[in-house]
Amino acid sequence: MGSVIGRKRADGTIAYLAKIAIMREGVVVLRESRTFDRKPAAKAWVDGREKDLAKPGALDRAKADKNDPPLSAAIDRYIDESEKAIGKTKAQVLRTIKNSPLGAKKCSAVDAEALCSYVKTLDTAPSTRGNYLSHLASIFTIARPMWKYPLDRQAMDDAQVVLRKMGIIAKSDERDRRPTLDELDKLMEHFGVIAKRRAGSIPMQKIIPFAIFSTRRQDEISRIEWKDKEVGRVMVRDMKHPGEKAGNDTWCDLVPEAEQIVESMPRTGPTIFFPASAGAISAAFTRACLLLGINTEEMPDAERLHFHDLRHEGISRLFEMGWTIPKAASVSGHRSWQSLKRYSHLRQTGDKFANWKWKEGS
Repeated sequence: MGSVIGRKRADGTIAYLAKIAIMREGVVVLRESRTFDRKPAAKAWVDGREKDLAKPGALDRAKADKNDPPLSAAIDRYIDESEKAIGKTKAQVLRTIKNSPLGAKKCSAVDAEALCSYVKTLDTAPSTRGNYLSHLASIFTIARPMWKYPLDRQAMDDAQVVLRKMGIIAKSDERDRRPTLDELDKLMEHFGVIAKRRAGSIPMQKIIPFAIFSTRRQDEISRIEWKDKEVGRVMVRDMKHPGEKAGNDTWCDLVPEAEQIVESMPRTGPTIFFPASAGAISAAFTRACLLLGINTEEMPDAERLHFHDLRHEGISRLFEMGWTIPKAASVSGHRSWQSLKRYSHLRQTGDKFANWKWKEGS
């Protein structure tokens, strides 16, 4: 008996879970499931799989393979059974692996050599390759104890050690790029001209100083709602964290400058700022930096100014003003004070924004 169930993913798209259960004398002797992006494809799989299992000997072979399915089946099961929402990036990575030659291998065949060979085919930066293995490692951790699938966690650990030693995977480089006041002045003047010419444009003259003073990320800025605002603090929902994101709701303090900008915004919608996606904010900022000559196409990425560097600037500012690590963490939302140490190397003392004319936005 087969069925198809639609489920909403963390990124808002719909996944279709196709399930079949074969019964003999009132007892389920085989269960199988797969996830698809399209409902017709899910129904086609159910119909085709039921026909295949009806052939002589097919059910016995399927039962024999039940505990050693392809890696793609383990990925599907992980996504289907996880009660935690899986982030958009992780879901995309797992789907890519699932549809790769590695995903077609039986779990027992996914050893360290297979993992290394797959990662070496990825035409991405070493840090991105490392993220692929980190996301896949979640499945290796639970597959054997929970489902009896022969995925070897030691094989994953060995692959990560070898690939790191060879420089094929690596941690992301820590950025230390910070904007100058001159660069910020150019950006604020540029977006002021746009605001006058085009009504309803993204209020970047509010977003840029808020990003600095609140230390909030662009995706957090794009979804903060008035209901999450209290005097002197704001609830940041699903805050980014190495261990988890979904459900990681955190109260963060607002410094007076950030709160003043928030209170200057009209309450015409559900969000603090004009409704704009994180992608739209990033795109507007990136275009402006290129147009104003702050960034160039030939410039190394480490020298380019990114929107996320505004968060770095905001946290560094707190330390330059003499804030302690616990007090700065109450604004930034960091759980680990250790991770804040890189911001505490001071370039100056005092508040470089004390006389900045754009402190209140436009």
